[in-house]
Amino acid sequence: MVEELLTAVLAAAVGAAVYMGAAARVVKQYERGLVFRFGRLRQEIRPPGFTVIVPVIDRLRKVNMQIVTLPVPAQEGITRDNVTVRVDAVVYFKVVDPANAIVAVEDYRFAVSQMAQTSLRSIIGKSDLDDLLSNREMLNQGLELMIDSPAVGWGVQIDRVEIKDVSLPETMKRSMARQAEADRERRARVINADAELQASHKLAEAAEVMSEQPAALQLRLLHTIVAVAAEKNSTLVLPFPVELLRFLERSVPQAGAAPARKEPAPAGPASEGPGPAGVATTAAPAEVDPAKGDEAAALDRAAQEPALGAAEQPPYPDESPP
Repeated sequence: MVEELLTAVLAAAVGAAVYMGAAARVVKQYERGLVFRFGRLRQEIRPPGFTVIVPVIDRLRKVNMQIVTLPVPAQEGITRDNVTVRVDAVVYFKVVDPANAIVAVEDYRFAVSQMAQTSLRSIIGKSDLDDLLSNREMLNQGLELMIDSPAVGWGVQIDRVEIKDVSLPETMKRSMARQAEADRERRARVINADAELQASHKLAEAAEVMSEQPAALQLRLLHTIVAVAAEKNSTLVLPFPVELLRFLERSVPQAGAAPARKEPAPAGPASEGPGPAGVATTAAPAEVDPAKGDEAAALDRAAQEPALGAAEQPPYPDESPP
């Protein structure tokens, strides 16, 4: 009798252990438990910790409540300004209603992924290339609203959406690089022009001071010589002031005002008369100064005619030539 009682107690203990093993469940801190009894969802959601279900009758489904990081595959599209780009993004979401996440949608991860890809393509078609490159915050907010609207009925909350990378064609990259170089060159030229303008103002002020104090120019010249000599150069460049050149130019008289001086012809022997050289010198016409007028030139020619006639007389007027 005692043995049968012990056997019954032992069998009951083993049955209880097997039952507890089949009915006992542990729900982790970041999970929530949904109990389906004969396929019907129980209203009670099991909190984290130890819980018990009815074996064979109940079925426990655990739902992860953590934030899920879902990468969105790169989507190729054409922007509003007709540029082909490839854009990839990442979606951060979490389950806020475990019952809807399991009952309302078959696979909420796949549903969120497909919705993110579709919304990303729509954002690419509605945006310009400059917005994709520089105004991502606004695009992220618009993309988050587009995904979050249908996800609310699935018990899923979109926490954040980020556009990771925008891939451009090589031709577009070269065009943008040339544009950036041209813009930088333009800014460099503007800065140089501004510097030249400021320097010209300062030089004008310095010139005004030097014009009032001539000694300042000499002091500046000496300072330049000292600065050049400090470099231990073998060649010293001495600047020559332009004012000195102008002073020398004003001091030189005008050339070409005085007539050319005539040398007297050398006389030959008394018996022979003037030599050939003298005749040639006397017969040469005087140079006419282009600065004189026509009347002065006529007077010079009239004064030279008697001299030419005298030069043409024979050396022996009283006798006939041999």
